[in-house]
Amino acid sequence: MRIDRFTNQLQTALADAQSLALGRDNNFMEPAHLLSALLEQQGGAVRPLLAQAGANIPRLKQALTAAIDRLPKVQGTSGDIHMSNDLGRLLNVADKLAQQKKDAYISSEMVLLAFFELNNSITALLQEVGVTKDKLEAAIEKVRGGEGVDNPEAEGNRQALDKYTIDLTQRAE
Repeated sequence: MRIDRFTNQLQTALADAQSLALGRDNNFMEPAHLLSALLEQQGGAVRPLLAQAGANIPRLKQALTAAIDRLPKVQGTSGDIHMSNDLGRLLNVADKLAQQKKDAYISSEMVLLAFFELNNSITALLQEVGVTKDKLEAAIEKVRGGEGVDNPEAEGNRQALDKYTIDLTQRAE
């Protein structure tokens, strides 16, 4: 797996997930760490995407925190954090999905879709908070507008109006 094929947002999320695992004394970086990092990312695409797909974001954050709290902890480590087999599989499936969509880079959206391909505990968690594969695919298609991921900044360039402006009409309501 080549990290240079990840979008900048996904690379940042992986670094944040590693930091989260280190801070929680987890020896392995798991899919829950990555999804939590993607949700907390400032200006990231995942939170708005999951909201469009019908997710209850606060409930998802609580469930992810609980899942991370249940992970095994190792005291006295030298700071070595390894990628778990589950996370490796998730990223490989995301790579495959990106190739099927003819994307040049692997984006956070493909990671979300990969959860539904693997059908693991995070998939069940996403379904509990209201996200289905069909809703997620529809939200991704709406956000992408038929465009692929052809550069590492593609995720950051989407939804610019939502990120950099304030809808005063919505606030007034």
